[in-house]
Amino acid sequence: MKKKILITGSNGLLGQKIIFGLLNNNEVEIIATSLGENRMPHTNGYVYETLDITKKEQIENAVIKHKPDVIINTAAMTNVDACETQKEECWAQNVLAVEYFVNAITALKKQSNGKDIHFIHLSTDFIFDGENGPYKEEDVANPLSYYALSKNEAEKILFASSIRWSVLRTCLVYGIVHRMSRSNIVLWAKDALTKGTKINVVDDQFRSPTLAEDLAQGCILSALKGVTGIFNISGKNTMSILELVNTVGDFWKLDTGCVTPIKSNTLNQAAKRPPRTGFILDKAIKELGYAPHSFKEGLAILDKQLS
Repeated sequence: MKKKILITGSNGLLGQKIIFGLLNNNEVEIIATSLGENRMPHTNGYVYETLDITKKEQIENAVIKHKPDVIINTAAMTNVDACETQKEECWAQNVLAVEYFVNAITALKKQSNGKDIHFIHLSTDFIFDGENGPYKEEDVANPLSYYALSKNEAEKILFASSIRWSVLRTCLVYGIVHRMSRSNIVLWAKDALTKGTKINVVDDQFRSPTLAEDLAQGCILSALKGVTGIFNISGKNTMSILELVNTVGDFWKLDTGCVTPIKSNTLNQAAKRPPRTGFILDKAIKELGYAPHSFKEGLAILDKQLS
C-alpha cells in the first residue's frame, strides 16, 4: 500500500519543494492542495485540488474524500507585519485552520476503524522572545508578535489533541521555485546588491537561515518515518541578518558598499521581532536523520537553480 500524503499550501516555496522531493518515490501517493490554479511547472505524478484552509467544510471534505495517511500543513499567513494589522485573517489561516484539521481528523478516526492520520504542522522560531537563542525543542515559548502568538496557539491545539502530530519549527526560509508569490531574504539581498541599491540591514537580529530543500527534507523524513513530536528544522549556521547579507555579497562577488548597518529599534515595523533565535538541531539529526546544509552550501544549491 502506498502512503498517501496530502500537502496544503502546495503552490508555495516549501509546498513545491516537498512535491519535488516526493515525486520519485514510488511508495507515495501525493495530493497537492492550495488556493487558485496549480503553479507547479509540471502536473504528472500527483493530484492537484484547490483548498481554502479557512473554510471548515473544505477541510472536512478533503479529509473524508482522500483519507490521507499524512497531512503536511505548509499553508499559513507568514507576513509578520501584515499579521499584526490583519489579525482576523491571520487567526483564520494560522489557528482556526489547524483546529478544523484536528476536528476533521478526530471525527474520521472515530468513524472509520481508527484511521490514524499523522498531521505535520509548520511552526516558527518567532514563538520565542529571542532572549536566549539558539533554542531547543523544549524551551518555553514567549511570542512577541501576533504572528508568533497565532503559531504558538496552533501548537497548543495540537498538544491538547488526541491525534498523531508533529510540529516542525523553522527559521528564515530561502530558495526559489516556479512562479513564486513572494521573495525571501536571500533573493532580496542578491537583487539589491546586484543593482547597487542602498539598503539598511539590521545587525542585532540573529537567525538560522534555512534552505527550502532542507525544510522539505525534514517534512518528508517526518512523514515517511512516522516520527511524532516537536523538531527544530533549520540551517546549520546562526548569524546576524547583516552577516547573512554580507555572505550573500561575498558568495556572488557583489559589492556590499551599499549596505548600511542599523539597529532594529530604528525600523518602524508593525510587529516586534525576537533579537536572537536560531535552533539547536541535535534532536532532528538523531531521530529523523535530518542532514542540513551550511549557509554557503545552500547558496551554492540556489546558484545552480538560478542559472
